[in-house]
Amino acid sequence: MQTINAQAIADAGKNAAADFSAAATTAFNGFEKLAELNLATAKSVLTGTLDSLQAVAAAKTPEEVLAAQTNLVKPLTEKATAYSRSVYEIASATSTELSKSSKEKIAEAQKTFNSSIESLTKNAPAGSEAFVTAFKNAAATGQQVLDSAQAAAKQAMSQAEAHVTDVVAKTVKSTAKA
Repeated sequence: MQTINAQAIADAGKNAAADFSAAATTAFNGFEKLAELNLATAKSVLTGTLDSLQAVAAAKTPEEVLAAQTNLVKPLTEKATAYSRSVYEIASATSTELSKSSKEKIAEAQKTFNSSIESLTKNAPAGSEAFVTAFKNAAATGQQVLDSAQAAAKQAMSQAEAHVTDVVAKTVKSTAKA
């Protein structure tokens, strides 16, 4: 007969709380980096805009006004491209860290689940071999489905990253031509 181990349950609860805390800290750090980026970008854009407005106000000819306005647009485009790239890098780094942590936790959970199944099947009553075999097959099938889903998610993420990288590269290239 299987007995309930209260200490194991308490330890599992502590581990779950620690895992949640680590994930929340990682996510918060990502949000903090985004907030810092937003403040720095806003300050930079404001400063650049004020400088350009002063240049427009100081212009004495229409050509100088046009040149000052042109000088305003190009840095804004470059800053927007740099901002987009930085947001992507922060989001990607945070996502990678969370993904790595979750993969480790999933692997631990699978190991615990598999050892629990082995323990339960060793203590199964006589005559339940067919049920035990069916249960093990169902668990193996579930694992295969999970592995396929993880592979599909990883492939989709890789494609999205490639697309974003391509868009940023094209934007940088078109900005450089302007």
